[in-house]
Amino acid sequence: MRSVFRIVHALSNAFGLLAALLLAAAVLVVCQMVVWRYALSASTVWQTEFVTYSIVASTFLGAPYVLRTGGHVNVDLLPLFLRGRPRRLLLALAHLLGLAFCLVLFWQTTRYWWEAWSEGWTTQTVWALPLWIPLLPLPLSFALLTLEYLGLLLLPTPTPPSPPAAGSHP
Repeated sequence: MRSVFRIVHALSNAFGLLAALLLAAAVLVVCQMVVWRYALSASTVWQTEFVTYSIVASTFLGAPYVLRTGGHVNVDLLPLFLRGRPRRLLLALAHLLGLAFCLVLFWQTTRYWWEAWSEGWTTQTVWALPLWIPLLPLPLSFALLTLEYLGLLLLPTPTPPSPPAAGSHP
């Protein structure tokens, strides 16, 4: 089972890299768009839409990597007061809720993506981008998030360390 999750982790790393590349591409396209519009007085057709879809895609594609590395924002007030088994149970409950959420979103975004693909939807702009392209990161990222949550639940991991007591210094 560990070998399966090694592949999942490798995919999460690849998605994280792709997310970073999409953000870099968005920055470059914004710079190109500024030069194009203001220095050359030319109109832009696809740039704004590309930047929007790239940033959204990078957010979703980067989520499995962030989950794998523990980078998501946490509200840890209750875990601060819990130790041992209750703390591990709370962590497992949080992972179960995350898994359920991602499964539902995987199912719904897959249905939405398939509808866009099979019906030939395009964006309502001059570019007329086939809508299945910007929608594809949604089911892919939720599928990988689901697998990452499964890994968190099935593979033994150490309990996160308790934070230092208030007033103590490292």
